[in-house]
Amino acid sequence: MSATPHAPVVVPELLDALRVDLDAAAYTVEHVEELLGPVATGALDRGEALPALRATAPTASAGADPAAVLTRCFVLGVPVPRAALERALPSVGVEGARRCGLVDAAGRGADDDVRALVDLRPYAATDGAGEAAWWVVSDLGELATGRALRTDHVLGVGGASVTLAQATVRDPRERVLDLGTGCGVQALHAGRHARHVVATDLSTRALAFARFTTALAGLGPDRVELRAGSMLEPVAGEAFDLVVSNPPFVITPRRVDVPAYDYRDGGRAGDDLVRDLVTGVGDVLAPGGVAQLLANWEVRDGEEWHERIGAWVDASGLDAWVVQRDEQDPAQYAETWIRDGGTTPADRDAWEHRYGAWLDDLASRDVASVGFGIVTLRRPLAGAPTLRRLESQTGPVRPPLGPVLAAGLAAHDAVTHLTDEDLAGLRLQVAPDVTEERYLQPGAADPRVVLLRQGHGFGRTVQAGTALAAFVGACDGELTVGQIVGALGALLDVPAADVAADVLPTVRGLLTDGLLTLP
Repeated sequence: MSATPHAPVVVPELLDALRVDLDAAAYTVEHVEELLGPVATGALDRGEALPALRATAPTASAGADPAAVLTRCFVLGVPVPRAALERALPSVGVEGARRCGLVDAAGRGADDDVRALVDLRPYAATDGAGEAAWWVVSDLGELATGRALRTDHVLGVGGASVTLAQATVRDPRERVLDLGTGCGVQALHAGRHARHVVATDLSTRALAFARFTTALAGLGPDRVELRAGSMLEPVAGEAFDLVVSNPPFVITPRRVDVPAYDYRDGGRAGDDLVRDLVTGVGDVLAPGGVAQLLANWEVRDGEEWHERIGAWVDASGLDAWVVQRDEQDPAQYAETWIRDGGTTPADRDAWEHRYGAWLDDLASRDVASVGFGIVTLRRPLAGAPTLRRLESQTGPVRPPLGPVLAAGLAAHDAVTHLTDEDLAGLRLQVAPDVTEERYLQPGAADPRVVLLRQGHGFGRTVQAGTALAAFVGACDGELTVGQIVGALGALLDVPAADVAADVLPTVRGLLTDGLLTLP
């Protein structure tokens, strides 16, 4: 067989045929999981292939299903007989798949092996625009090749990709920039709600994969424009309504004996790449435009997690909402990314060498931990920024978060311009996902603790005092805020002004967090 081709090739008429075949084969996430069963699906998610290999074997009950053949070939990386793949791809055929750079064939006989050169798999997701399904093309991973990743590896859809897709605001946008597109998954999502998408990457191999992925989804160059270049250079002087980026944010030792991977390492020392992106992305944001990115940032000895990233957002001149989702100490961080590159403790010499390099690099800058999170920035329509929110939310969330972040931005704008007099005239309602919990001592008439819990989004919990709990309980859209405050003053036998001073600041927070809703 020939060497692995540089990247897949878009052949329009063959792409149409491939799309027909994948549809006909029901090559979908749902159908593949049904074929594999829950045990094999779960094992595959953990990086173990054997149960899936057994479930898709020709002797298995599902083995002849076209989707099983495609899974075995393009996900598990197992050679399949030419005749089996011809039946699974009757329109494009093995020869057409070879011309597209998807497979290599040992010969033309029915029993001759055909081996995948790329990972081609179904992808389904729910973002702020609803449910969607596509096929995504990337490099074969370690599970399929049995080898460590190449440094120019083009990653498929990983956990970070899904996190960003689900956290992105999805209201209609004219122009979207997908910075560091990789295999093109963020461009797929953006194509659902944007008139035009510009997708950039420093890696020309990644752009070839993104071109194939987006073309297979029916997004041609009139909808998704691909450009090569580093960071914001390919779009200098332009303006976008939305920028999304899953950048190469991993903090990697800058040493020749430690491999750097295109998809995760930006070639900069420490977290400099993320700093430059946060402080510079405003240059390509239109007024009201939003930028959302995933990021790592260093937390130095003696600092709180938000100080470093907070200084960057202050320098950006933009509205900012940073949500830290995880924080790892240097050892945890090193272990995560050494394993990600394919090195395990079983390879003792390489493991210890790279482990030491990571620890030395982080120690050289007095790094106590590394934070990971979602950064949302926005260029104000006019004037100075009014939003600076940095919070740690490390517990479970209910995706998609995009609508939650969009609603939070809108609520911030509304609340910022509301005077107390304006607020007093509003009729508020409790969000439908909010519940109340009361904790009482046995035999007590009044609760010691009242908790308001949010069922969706960040799942926030707010401890409420007597007045606040009563206020929220009365927010059914019938009475105004002022009427409720007045009634509580009479009930508690305190001046209404005192109730307002106690309750209204927290009410503003409940509005921005979505536990209360504006009319």
